[in-house]
Amino acid sequence: MSELDVRSTPGPPNSASATLEGQPATPPVGESRPHSQGALSALAEIAETVILTIIIFLLIRTAVQNFRIDGDSMEPNLHDRQFLLISKLAYRFDEPRRGDIVVFRFPRDPERDFIKRIVGLPGETVEIRRGQVFIDGQPLAEPYNPRIGSYDAPPITLGRDEVYVLGDNRNNSSDSHTWGPLPLANVIGKAIIIYWPPKDWAIIPSYSSAVP
Repeated sequence: MSELDVRSTPGPPNSASATLEGQPATPPVGESRPHSQGALSALAEIAETVILTIIIFLLIRTAVQNFRIDGDSMEPNLHDRQFLLISKLAYRFDEPRRGDIVVFRFPRDPERDFIKRIVGLPGETVEIRRGQVFIDGQPLAEPYNPRIGSYDAPPITLGRDEVYVLGDNRNNSSDSHTWGPLPLANVIGKAIIIYWPPKDWAIIPSYSSAVP
């Protein structure tokens, strides 16, 4: 008799399975280990969750994006360090409207994002006289109450894919009155919600500013 006591495992006579004292049985070939199945199932669930999360994130980023205001060019309506949500799909289903606030790539430096308000639409002639905006020779009513500028800007007729944008804080804004029309291709999206800080939470109103 050897030093290790070999014992037959319970089973029918002539069973080939056996265990050594203190050693676990080796499952017969072809049988799966229950704990391995559980581990694989858990990994599969984690992978599915991660993939679904990534897909949802990409879909959301396709539709909306957050943006932080830097500066006071949109005072008194929007303020420095406010956070906004912008709709990136707004103009895939609708045309730009006068009064919309848009975030766009600065035409002179596409690495920089600006935020301004649309005052002139494609095909219109825009002029500014002593701060008053004129559209096709008629003064523009602006119910969002901007801080009127003290400058003049010569008449300019917009192309079919251009808009004229101004900051609400007219004397402290780099906008179309200094660098010209904004190509619609540069527009990233329309500002729709202020979400931070919480006390400023608001849906950004839409305007149907009409030329009298």
